[in-house]
Amino acid sequence: MIKVTRSAVIDAPIGVVWSLIRDFNSHWAWHPAVGPSRIERDEPADQVGCVRNFALKDGNRIREQLIALSDREHFSTYCILDATLPMRRYVATVRLSRVTDGDRTFWHWQSTFDVPRGREREFAELVGRGVYEAGFQGVRDWLRANGGRPWSMRDQGPSRDGGGIAEAIARGPAAGRARGPVAGQAVFVERHGGPDVLALRATSAPPPGPGEARIRQTAIGINYIDVYVRKGLYPLLTPPAVPGMEAAGIVVDVGEGVSNVAPGDRVAYACAPPGSYATVRTMPAAPLVKLPARIDDETAAAAMLKGLSAEYLLFRLRRVGAGDTILVHAAAGGVGLLLCQWASRLGATVLGTVSTEDKARTARAHGCAHPIVAPDARFADRVLELTSGRGADVVYDGLGADAADENLRAVATTGLWVSYGQATGPLPPIDPARLEARSISLARPVLFHFTEDPRRLAEMSARLFDAIERNLLTVRVGGRWPLGAAADAHRALESRGTRGSLLLLP
Repeated sequence: MIKVTRSAVIDAPIGVVWSLIRDFNSHWAWHPAVGPSRIERDEPADQVGCVRNFALKDGNRIREQLIALSDREHFSTYCILDATLPMRRYVATVRLSRVTDGDRTFWHWQSTFDVPRGREREFAELVGRGVYEAGFQGVRDWLRANGGRPWSMRDQGPSRDGGGIAEAIARGPAAGRARGPVAGQAVFVERHGGPDVLALRATSAPPPGPGEARIRQTAIGINYIDVYVRKGLYPLLTPPAVPGMEAAGIVVDVGEGVSNVAPGDRVAYACAPPGSYATVRTMPAAPLVKLPARIDDETAAAAMLKGLSAEYLLFRLRRVGAGDTILVHAAAGGVGLLLCQWASRLGATVLGTVSTEDKARTARAHGCAHPIVAPDARFADRVLELTSGRGADVVYDGLGADAADENLRAVATTGLWVSYGQATGPLPPIDPARLEARSISLARPVLFHFTEDPRRLAEMSARLFDAIERNLLTVRVGGRWPLGAAADAHRALESRGTRGSLLLLP
């Protein structure tokens, strides 16, 4: 839990400063980071329990609730209900005191909250300087510009939102439909090819139609399928079009007939068609999964596609358990790390291929009992050595072309070879006689066939979230890029130099 505390002295009487601060919807007027804001359901701005719904000038959106207010002690406490920023359990208190030396006001502002691991310093700085210190100066500037007078009703003005996202969320699922397009940005595949074909453009998300939802996205997962789509290996889009299959965010509004999600819900998805490389998106609502409170947005965006893949590979394609020996290729990658952890928890012995000794250490720390450093995709001899000549019961192959012949040698008689990716190129044709020689089964599964049934998707996501919440799985984020740097993220992914999941942050 992070704790941020800031204090300042304001050269104005406490009554004047308090008149400004106690209005829960005044911050649009004096805070330099705050844009349009409104109190939901037209409740009074000093009523305990009221909710303010506002935009930050950087494009993020926040809903905060007033949970305490005291005119006698000059303090208020509030919390964040929803935010496009990955901040959880945020509770803040503002307290004013008279300064005995002159008619001035001492202002103390503090908060506690959680953020994704590794981003503590970033958000402590953001809140301390970007919110609190900037707020102190904003109040000073407002008082100076207005002659030091108190805040009054005439300063409140009309609704400060203009009928946008905040109003759609505030009015709820039955009222916030067809609000008009919402402006945003998206990364487009301009033509099939290398990372340079990715370009950031201004775009907009249309109002949701029947069965659709509009999502303000907060974190976007990067997957190797995005590379296949960009290159044209998978014909899932016709350029120019937006790639990406995975993201997390907040529901803005929904169309007719949508019952699985509502405006304000935190959700995530991993599904076709592509289109997730965007700040805001309108899409079918059926694939959206509500997020538990303890799963933050970055974890969800990093885990949905890879975690659901691990779920069907281990529990549905063939149930893996004690006594099984499995071989996981790219064991330090996004899917690989989850397969290693989950399979080892199920009692399986995990062998894994990696390209460097450093990745071997990462894989071993995540449940891979026997990492095999094989940058040249030569691993079969070592697998046979480790299994006393028997081979692996299941081979999980996301490599494709380069590993094909070695996989046939490494898989056990009556074993299963699962080809679920092609990072080194498409799998070549396999002579059935080579499989028949040792009764080897070859599977070429696709995640989206397993998740197209909403009931099965709910079961799979519930098992995944439960595993994360119980610390059976640690979701490792191996890199973060701003949305406009998607090309750099793709280069990093294709270099095979990354570990864990990669994210784009709108």
